[in-house]
Amino acid sequence: MRTLDLKTLKNAVAGEYAAIRRVTRMEALGEKIFPPTYEGGEYATEQRNVLNPEDKTVQTVETVLLDSVQSQANRMELALLRAYDSGRLKMPLLAVNFAGDGSDPILSEIGRLTALEAPHRMCDAIFRDALYEGQPFRTVGPGERLNAAKPANATAVFELCPTALIFGFWDSTGPRGGLGAKVQRALVSEIVGYRTTKDGKRPASRIDPLGIADNVDIYAKQGGGWTCKLDEAQTGADGQPVKSKLTKTNHGNVTPSLIHEDKETKKWVLNHGGVTVAYAEQQTVFSLAALRRLRFPLNGAIEPETDLAARTVLAALGLAAVCFLDEDGYDLRSRCLLDGKPGAMAFVGRGEVQEFGLDAGASAGLLAEAVAEAKGLGLPWPEEPLVLTPFPALCDLIVKSRKLAMAKSTGE
Repeated sequence: MRTLDLKTLKNAVAGEYAAIRRVTRMEALGEKIFPPTYEGGEYATEQRNVLNPEDKTVQTVETVLLDSVQSQANRMELALLRAYDSGRLKMPLLAVNFAGDGSDPILSEIGRLTALEAPHRMCDAIFRDALYEGQPFRTVGPGERLNAAKPANATAVFELCPTALIFGFWDSTGPRGGLGAKVQRALVSEIVGYRTTKDGKRPASRIDPLGIADNVDIYAKQGGGWTCKLDEAQTGADGQPVKSKLTKTNHGNVTPSLIHEDKETKKWVLNHGGVTVAYAEQQTVFSLAALRRLRFPLNGAIEPETDLAARTVLAALGLAAVCFLDEDGYDLRSRCLLDGKPGAMAFVGRGEVQEFGLDAGASAGLLAEAVAEAKGLGLPWPEEPLVLTPFPALCDLIVKSRKLAMAKSTGE
């Protein structure tokens, strides 16, 4: 299978194909796997139609979502960030440095946050509430140029956060609020488990190595925490010491059980016990047609050659995201480890399919070639990060919030 080259990619982006598709068959490494839970503690299950390869009939089977489109996008962005930090590829990176001079341990712990980690990418409130050269980011320089961004004027996004043009964004926190620019997601991927069983059973228990029994009276301590001494205990409105529970100290045994109390309904429900699946599939589709809706004017002028160069860079960057995620692997969460040989990538369009080979190293080289051509046409592609400073008010909010959370957790 021939490795993808820049000329072939450019032709595909120019209109030869509608999309790039890849299907990877995976197996669960473990008899049972644990899907993500959603509101109400439910798994996302549904029935889907699948084609039986033996007799070509369509069968309806039970499925469960193992990794959503949004989660897959986040994983790909983090894979790109790790590749960037290790020097394996170069790309624009927007970041906020919370550590400052390192004097505040809470802010130092946060350190750097990038648009590849923020939920709303470069449109996140984290960047809105940050300073560029001493001024609010969205009022000057590159941040101000974002205010006019839209699919027909995507050059500023290409310069600051090109992944937003791949994974989509809505500039709802900008000066236009809900009327802010929207760009659809072009790269879509999800992982689904097929032919699932019903929920399994999961026991919960804990053996205390200290052997503390629950026959000791425990009280809420004055100033926070807990105590066994009456003279240190808080007193309630009735003047009596306020009793606590051993479980609140995180000491003692937890009786083996298959049920737990739901915090909202206060009812006892079964512990989610995972599922078994016959197999899992990662379905990845990268819409080249979506990229073709984006325009990249320079100095107010739109040129087809410039548009094609920018779209090709985005296509190469999206493919790199897929390939670098393959290197990271698919340990989705505790007890949900999947593995499988990556399926063949293929251009799809007008009923034709053309397969090609690509791995992380080759995708990084392909991106570098595409970027060199784009920069030669004048398109901006800064390779040094643009680092902003958070608003002092945002820093105060973070510090106060975390201190309150820590005080609550310690009972102070």
